[in-house]
Amino acid sequence: MKPIKLEFDKVYYPYLLISKKRYAGLLWTNPEKFDKMDTKGIETVRRDNCLLVKNLVNECLHKILIDRDIPGAVQYVKNTIADLLMNRMDLSLLVITKGLTKTGDDYEVKAAHVELAERMRKRDAATAPNVGDRVPYVIIKAAKGAKAYERSEDPIYVLENNIPIDPQYYLENQISKPLLRIFEPILKNASKELLHGSHTRSISISTPSNSGIMKFAKKQLSCVGCKALIRIVSRSGCGTTLFVFPLSHMYMCTLMDRFGNGTLCSHCKGREADLYCKTVSQVAAIEELFQNLWVQCQECQGSLHQDVLCTSRDCPIFYRRKKAQKDMAEAQQQLDRWNF
Repeated sequence: MKPIKLEFDKVYYPYLLISKKRYAGLLWTNPEKFDKMDTKGIETVRRDNCLLVKNLVNECLHKILIDRDIPGAVQYVKNTIADLLMNRMDLSLLVITKGLTKTGDDYEVKAAHVELAERMRKRDAATAPNVGDRVPYVIIKAAKGAKAYERSEDPIYVLENNIPIDPQYYLENQISKPLLRIFEPILKNASKELLHGSHTRSISISTPSNSGIMKFAKKQLSCVGCKALIRIVSRSGCGTTLFVFPLSHMYMCTLMDRFGNGTLCSHCKGREADLYCKTVSQVAAIEELFQNLWVQCQECQGSLHQDVLCTSRDCPIFYRRKKAQKDMAEAQQQLDRWNF
């Protein structure tokens, strides 16, 4: 038989083989420089996870394969998990999207995006997703033992009502398995190294503003400088009346001399200029962020002279713009408290 002639195709180096049809490596077609980082079958090319997983896996592979910095990749994972548990992660990175292919009655097993679509239809049928749409959702904090389909919620509804996200769900069901698939061939005990330790011991949960017992809570004014409770003093002909919540005797004693005009307490009276400039700079920074996101959306729709009409729930910029708009309104309220 005549000899078989083989034609050179490509070389992977380094090469991380996870399992059959799941791998990542640097693709070389010439000896001078690699062409790209090629990945197959892992979370960088799949759509069934939130954007946080894709960014985290992609950055870890970049540090492992290109930078050859395994300790740096491990530290990056720990920092990301710490940010997630401390509620410092942007909401747009936690949005999961699934296609709605059938109505709720046609599904044999209850799914998170299907149950959310039914709840949204009961709230407002005009804006609810229809069959054929992709349904974005996040997993919120709920009672212990609640199913995932009971904890799915619309990201915009979560943003408007300050509903806390469940970070443990994202850590256990979104992040852990993709990370272990990458690091188990590299680290001796990947699960203990990445998913346990000091970086997982601090957890911060945001307080909902319009659900549960918080519906009956009344917000009190606090000092812009030290955040101490400001007691409102009402002076009339019959004397002086103090309106405060029932407090412990010790806490009331520490606040006996803290009176203000609704902005500062007596201890922060000499810092008006510094605190006012700090508030103005915070408002300016949020306005700049919102303006940049607004311009980015205008460029996407092809016109810099029209209002942004985009309502794409599958775009992370949409949620970042909504979050910046909400933060800007809250910062403006803080600025309006200053009365000179």
